[in-house]
Amino acid sequence: MPCCEASQAALAALRGLHPPPDPGLVRPAILAAIALGLALAGLAAWLRPRLRARPVRRAALAELAAARALPPGERRVALARLSLRLARSLGVEGLGGLDARLRTDFFGSGPGRVLSQDLYAPGPAPDLAPVEAGLARLVASLRA
Repeated sequence: MPCCEASQAALAALRGLHPPPDPGLVRPAILAAIALGLALAGLAAWLRPRLRARPVRRAALAELAAARALPPGERRVALARLSLRLARSLGVEGLGGLDARLRTDFFGSGPGRVLSQDLYAPGPAPDLAPVEAGLARLVASLRA
């Protein structure tokens, strides 16, 4: 039978089963992708604390600049609110906690006492320039 002979010849020309060629243990493309992923993860871990601190500092400095345009009585209250908001954002309770966290005595016995203990004291409005300067220094030194 001629049809069987042609099919047998075609079957004889086929190769047997064989494994694919060995790719080797090291594939440069996969190693490059792994190295790039690890580098990006390291960069993200390094940048994260630095980027988280900036919004708190930036917002506090903007609020401090906005408070400078207010009249003295309102400015004093705005600075006290800024200080309390700063304490809350750093996770401490009150201005005494803020002093402890920042390792200062600004609110306890320094010029910031005007914002903590003497906020509603009767009498003439105190000079707020040292308070603003001290707050600006404290905010500029924030790392958290």
